[in-house]
Amino acid sequence: MYIEVIKHSKKWITLSTISFIVFLGMFFVKGLNYGIDFTGGSLIQLNYTDDITLAGVNKELDELSVQIPQLSSTARKVQVSQADNNVIIRTAEMTEAQTQELLTKLKDMGEYKLERAEKVGATIGQELKTSAIYALVIGGLLIVIYITMRYEFKFAIAGILTLLHDVTAALGVIALLGYEVDTPFIAAILTILGYSINDTIIIYDRIRESLRKKSDMTFGEVLNRSLNQVLVRSINTSVTTLLALVAILVFGGDSLRTFTTTLLVGIGVGTYSSLYIAAPLVYLFEKKRDEKYEPRKDDEDDDSNSEEKIVV
Repeated sequence: MYIEVIKHSKKWITLSTISFIVFLGMFFVKGLNYGIDFTGGSLIQLNYTDDITLAGVNKELDELSVQIPQLSSTARKVQVSQADNNVIIRTAEMTEAQTQELLTKLKDMGEYKLERAEKVGATIGQELKTSAIYALVIGGLLIVIYITMRYEFKFAIAGILTLLHDVTAALGVIALLGYEVDTPFIAAILTILGYSINDTIIIYDRIRESLRKKSDMTFGEVLNRSLNQVLVRSINTSVTTLLALVAILVFGGDSLRTFTTTLLVGIGVGTYSSLYIAAPLVYLFEKKRDEKYEPRKDDEDDDSNSEEKIVV
């Protein structure tokens, strides 16, 4: 199987630009559904002596949500560990009286030990947002510096535009689905950055190795052959990762839904973008080199003992 990617570079870039605008529109129109980690709220952790279930806890909270709106299904997040009968309840911010009413009601399920009851203020939530933005920006800058040092600045620009496309896709889908965004979501975004750029680096390495060899092929043909050499590897790696994520999404429960869905979208789109955005962008940036490729002097020195020609 041999796929002509570079030949249709403009088509891939146009398609990717349209998809980027669509994902960006989803993000701005719907907006993210921030959880209490960012908006502030209350957190209660209990350890029951008897066995409990998630359904049982939610039933008690549904009955109490009439008196305490902060306990409605859309304003709370419940985690239950049946191994040690631990319950963690995150809700919109409650008063002390509402918290005590909740703790009294939960005794209907059995005796428990109160591990912690605390509030996350809106100020702390804003600090988390700011820290998350700093983490993403600094991560992106470090990636640009690394790729520039290892390859060329044009490669770095292509790589960062590819990452921007992947992150926007994840943000847009999560905004459209209305899933609650919490701190694990930031971890998922950073994971996408690392996973996607790793795939792109593999392709860049193959391109650099191919360019160091004397060849009768044009620059575009060298890029296309390099892509095809890593195509199967990239797809197989991503498919195995996506299968594991699907299993987590199905069996991991609601607490992991946002995290897993973000990774599914980001890694899936990242596989496409590494092949059909990063390399075509490099080609468009370096299109003037699309003639019979003559290695640079430093490339010839690095490969002085090799007279191998690239043959399709």
